Amino acid sequence: MVARGDSRPSERSELSDDDIDRLFHALATATRRDILRRTIEREQSVSALAVDYDMSFAAVQKHVGVLETAGLIVKRAEGRERLVRADPAMIARARALLSRYEELWRARIDRLDALLAEPED
Repeated sequence: MVARGDSRPSERSELSDDDIDRLFHALATATRRDILRRTIEREQSVSALAVDYDMSFAAVQKHVGVLETAGLIVKRAEGRERLVRADPAMIARARALLSRYEELWRARIDRLDALLAEPED
């Protein structure tokens, strides 16, 4: 695992504690999850994204910034526009993290089931 305190998601498959904090923070609001969903479907400008939300352009930019800091999206300049697309590699790392959590919980449930199935003496 990468040392705590890294400022950006690691290039390795393991995520640091800071990476995980940024990931969960980024996914904590419906607007950011929607922006991520839309940018998975296709690359879009921040302006195009902002049209669909009942908030200021600056607020949408902040949401995009949180997703970018978490590594979930990549932003690039094309002329005067800023285009945003999801980063499939980071999404895959997030999915792997959640799968590990799921495995831990399934193992706990299996142990509990085994305990409950033991006959009483």
